[in-house]
Amino acid sequence: MEYDYIKSLHLIFVITWFAGLFYIVRLFVYQIEAYDKESPAKEILGDQLKIMAKRLWYIITWPSLFLAVGFAIWLLALRPFYIEEPWMQVKLGFVVALICYHIKCHFIFKDLQNDKVTYSGNFMRIFNEGATLILFAVVFLVILKNAVSWIYGTVGIIVFALLLMLGFKLYKRIRER
Repeated sequence: MEYDYIKSLHLIFVITWFAGLFYIVRLFVYQIEAYDKESPAKEILGDQLKIMAKRLWYIITWPSLFLAVGFAIWLLALRPFYIEEPWMQVKLGFVVALICYHIKCHFIFKDLQNDKVTYSGNFMRIFNEGATLILFAVVFLVILKNAVSWIYGTVGIIVFALLLMLGFKLYKRIRER
């Protein structure tokens, strides 16, 4: 019974973590695009977006990361045999990749808070799909475990990434009209 409660809490904080990661990168896009506006819109939008990003980042996203990981460690302590399962080892690899993505977002966040624009809005739109790919991979991995061969899974993620890129290019063309 304890395991199910901890698993539920883990899942809730994984969801809020992803929500924070998805939204922070959208805020990055808006911040970057605000720099192209003329005064006073540039300053008004920039200041408001900085406040929104700061609150999202420090009140939702970072705490969700720590709580999701904390509950995950607790789950593994309750069921240590899972660590020997190949699907769990691959999942943990994706979790490490997601933590690296989160840290990269933090560097971008800090730069934008200091009015340093390093990336374009288009780059951020593509970058935003990194978390989406990890989410799809982890969900299918956890639900299907060994039911899908790694070859099909890898091909599926590559096809999904290509479809995302095509969707992005189509969206960009529509936006530019």
